Amino acid sequence: QVQLVESGGGLVQPGGSLRLSCAASGFSLDYYAIGWFRQAPGKEREGVSCIDSSYSRKYYADSVKGRFTISRDNAKNTVYLQMNSLKPEDTAVYYCARYLGYYSCPQQPIGFGSWGQGTQVTVSS
Repeated sequence: QVQLVESGGGLVQPGGSLRLSCAASGFSLDYYAIGWFRQAPGKEREGVSCIDSSYSRKYYADSVKGRFTISRDNAKNTVYLQMNSLKPEDTAVYYCARYLGYYSCPQQPIGFGSWGQGTQVTVSS
């Protein structure tokens, strides 16, 4: 079974931190780039970050650069998103997905599949 499961969301105050996890099963992270996305109520889903399966190149949306860090532990078949200096506008359901083109992140956040169920991140005082 190909599956991605997100976890680690919660309620934090502005300026706080969370680490999200994306656990993969049914396939190996050795062969797929993994992206993080988020969707707020009434908003389109947007790409947040992506990490290649090879060379570990990383990409970030401008809105999160300098605050979020994506990483990969292939031994655990898990991708992480460390989120620091959180802002209220970061509030959303966060999803991970694998890039079906394999290996490298695309230029645009399209071509992803095997979406997880999402984990809620709420940033509020």
